Amino acid sequence: MVRHATILSLLILLFTGCNPDQKATISDKAPLASLSTIAPAKAQKQSDPAQNQTQPTVDDSRKNAITNAVEKAGPAVVSITVTELQRGYTREFDSFFFRYFDVPVQREVKSSGSGFIISEDGLVVTNEHVASKNSKTIMVALSDGSKHEAELLGSDELADLSLLQIKGDRTSFPHVEFADSDNIMVGEWSIAMGNPFGLFADGQPSVTVGVVSAKERDFRPDPQDPRVYVEMIQTDAAINRGNSGGPLVNSNGEVMGVNTFIFTGGTSSGFVGLGFAIPSNRVQKIISQLQESGSVSLEYDPGMKFVPVTRQLIMQYPSIPRVLGLFVTEVNKSGPAYECGIMPGDVIVQIGEERVTSDMHAWALMREYEEGEEMTLHLIRDNKQYKTSMKLRKRVQGR
Repeated sequence: MVRHATILSLLILLFTGCNPDQKATISDKAPLASLSTIAPAKAQKQSDPAQNQTQPTVDDSRKNAITNAVEKAGPAVVSITVTELQRGYTREFDSFFFRYFDVPVQREVKSSGSGFIISEDGLVVTNEHVASKNSKTIMVALSDGSKHEAELLGSDELADLSLLQIKGDRTSFPHVEFADSDNIMVGEWSIAMGNPFGLFADGQPSVTVGVVSAKERDFRPDPQDPRVYVEMIQTDAAINRGNSGGPLVNSNGEVMGVNTFIFTGGTSSGFVGLGFAIPSNRVQKIISQLQESGSVSLEYDPGMKFVPVTRQLIMQYPSIPRVLGLFVTEVNKSGPAYECGIMPGDVIVQIGEERVTSDMHAWALMREYEEGEEMTLHLIRDNKQYKTSMKLRKRVQGR
């Protein structure tokens, strides 16, 4: 009984001591309602970082180094259509003589290839076997669908490179940058872009991807062709007919080389995983001369003139050795050839480590030397073989 009475007394004191005015005063001094706003504030503060972060999308996950490189270099890739005049013969029957005769004819032949723009004013690089001095008209189609006529500024058969200039009123073009081909890594991404089989009609270049398979490959694909390809880049990125002249691009969208030919190994006429590109450093060296003079010349003067040894030459001069080589016709007494002992009548049969087969072949080999270097020559004189070393320098004018 005493316990229950005590509890009842405390409850009466509690309710009688808290009137409405005092309750309001307590609420003003220490608002209990503020407790209900603290929890949402904390929850809102915790959710802010998540709201500031951008959620990745599917499109973001599709982008990579290859797509970025294609986006960067693609607008500068062009399709090239060339019209050439080819001479041939047709057989016609002459009723007066009652026999067939071969009559010379000319016909226009169209071919297509690839190229890429290297400057804002519309300079285009391609292969010489795509656009050459025999070209009658050259049309360039850009990836935006526009078409322009182009003129040939210069071409070089030995290097298999040509430089074009887009004609017209347009003054600004998308262009690519060159990579340093000396820094290419075997195994890095390689992206071949161009116009295989003339599929550039929709305005977009074709893209194939592989890796750099090897560097510094030397080739002479056709024994009847004077071209000698040196220090070529090998790639397994698919290269097919029409890709010639297009760029081989790295993952930064920079041009590593110019796609030039494929090696089939005699298995077929299509791509089998062996494509080759002219390295960018060599390309820049050649096109700088083509832009300046329209042709390519040696950095030094060998100080001699020569002609290839042919059957007609042997019939004219029976004493000439019956071997493939270069018959020296003139020697400048102020030049390197004279200083190393070469005389008119000598037959040069080897330059460096390679056997010489023609004068064009010789000029191609000589291009691999620079002023200040030494060139080893093997020659035949009086049916005896000699070896000499030529110090390469510019021509010194005689007295």
